Amino acid sequence: MVVTPHPVPFGPAHGMQSDVLLFGELLVDCFADREVIGGAPFNVARHLRGLGRHAGFDPMLVSRIGKDERGARMLAKMQAADLAIDGIQQDLLRPSGEVRVTLDEASRTHRFDILPDQAWDFIHADMARLIGLLRRPQWLYFGTLAQRGGSKTALRTLLQTTHARAFLDINLRDPWVRKDVLHWSLGKAEIVKLNAEELDRISDLLGLPGPTQRARGERLIGSYNLRQLLVTEGAQGAWLLDADTHYFHTEIPLQTSFEVVDSVGAGDAFAAVFLLGLLLDWPVRLRLQRAHHFAGEICRLRGALPGNDEFYQPFIAEWQLGQEAKS
Repeated sequence: MVVTPHPVPFGPAHGMQSDVLLFGELLVDCFADREVIGGAPFNVARHLRGLGRHAGFDPMLVSRIGKDERGARMLAKMQAADLAIDGIQQDLLRPSGEVRVTLDEASRTHRFDILPDQAWDFIHADMARLIGLLRRPQWLYFGTLAQRGGSKTALRTLLQTTHARAFLDINLRDPWVRKDVLHWSLGKAEIVKLNAEELDRISDLLGLPGPTQRARGERLIGSYNLRQLLVTEGAQGAWLLDADTHYFHTEIPLQTSFEVVDSVGAGDAFAAVFLLGLLLDWPVRLRLQRAHHFAGEICRLRGALPGNDEFYQPFIAEWQLGQEAKS
């Protein structure tokens, strides 16, 4: 049976152009004691809006949720954060996304059980194309996880429709790692973000070995004609290679003045500020340093997102985001 997609009605007070479309999973992270609305594209969109609202940035998420209680909470959360809901489709048959998160006490890292056949696996291509035509984005943010099911057709349609510059945020989650998806995604991307462990794994999967991580990064850039490769290393900061083999690294403080409470969502926070810096044409070193600092502040929170917009105010003031004009 074919089910007609049911988009959410267009939300009020949002313009008809979005600097960034964010494609992919919108879901609920189910911890032992709580449920938190998340998914990398949602987290990045939330930070972009929280930080960039006064600079005129209006990111839009393209995803799909179930017509259920969790889906209703997702929409309410987005609206409370002043995020446009135009790109959110509703599915009458499949549930809103769910991820069961458990903490490994020994390593203090989280394990993720990402349930299959969720609404976000079936983003409808025609509806995604319509949003692309209406919003005309400068950048399209996407990852690899959302391509495990039927949504990959919608992503391909969206890229063809918008001709936006592609920012690929790799997130390897077993058993949803596929070589063909990685190969296609890297071939479409202008900028790629991943962590150091993912760089090593992808280099092995794609047959791009090298004696050092920088050498592996250079081979990845050359093989896929990337403009920039962005590699995060947790508390050790991040580094970037560009197509001309220029190398940049964050300046790491000599001492860390706070204890990490929760590292969930730190990579999403980093991606959001890096994207903001792209939109505002910050120099590369400034982009890296601000993104690293912001991700570190997120690690002081429990969860991937702050409870309210007050968290963003010191960054808006320090970075003069209300005074900068979009490039």
